[in-house]
Amino acid sequence: MSDHYAVIGNPIGHSKSPQIHAAFARQTGERVEYGRILGSLEDFPGDVRAFVADGGRGLNVTVPFKQEAWALLADRSDRAEAAGAVNTIIVLDDGRLRGDNTDGIGLVRDLRDHHGFDFAGKRLLLLGAGGAARGVLPALVDAGPAALTIANRTPTKAVDLAAAAGGEVGGCGFEALAGRRFDLIINATSSGLGGDVPPLPDGLLAADGWVYDMVYGDVPTPFCRWGRGQGAARALDGLGMLVEQAAESFRLWRGVRPQTAPVIAMLRGDGAAMGD
Repeated sequence: MSDHYAVIGNPIGHSKSPQIHAAFARQTGERVEYGRILGSLEDFPGDVRAFVADGGRGLNVTVPFKQEAWALLADRSDRAEAAGAVNTIIVLDDGRLRGDNTDGIGLVRDLRDHHGFDFAGKRLLLLGAGGAARGVLPALVDAGPAALTIANRTPTKAVDLAAAAGGEVGGCGFEALAGRRFDLIINATSSGLGGDVPPLPDGLLAADGWVYDMVYGDVPTPFCRWGRGQGAARALDGLGMLVEQAAESFRLWRGVRPQTAPVIAMLRGDGAAMGD
């Protein structure tokens, strides 16, 4: 008999997670069935309880429920606590629910392991101060850059998020970036979903600087196109992050970590739609 897992979000029909976890199950020999749940905007906790009552063993949580999942669960990992968001729910053997967040480690592993980015000594710019940025910020700090700046359309939100992170993290509005240079710019805003790019000044990229968009598509995203126009050495989308965060969730549930490179290659071959 297979154990049941799912991704819950609203909307959810676009999600590649079932395809990813089916590939992980084939690769590892784990008996796993994985589906999609269209979550109720009015009763997310009820949907979680119903899934668990029906024998579900774990959930991935995507937009717009990650912060609601954090609030729902009293048992949270350190990284979920630091992120203020939960993207992975684990049903423990005694029936209790534990929340974790694998987004940040997914982003760092994609950049480091698949693309060879060395965070040491680098100047990072994180665009956005919402749930997506909050979810990856602790892992970016832990990766050891020389400095990390958060920029947001509403500067106070960036300043507050930076203050909560501590260390060498600063916050500002987009206009305050003029004249500064960064080795890696990560887009954690939702602007690309509407075909837009944050209102950034020109000249932000250092020599050989990279850009990374946390969403992905079957064609280059608007932010990746912006990065190429600014002379980026690499312009990457978030498909690898999606697969890496899924692999970490799979490890938390099953105790085995699947190989991610073959799954990323499979999805690239299929043509990926906008991401989770």
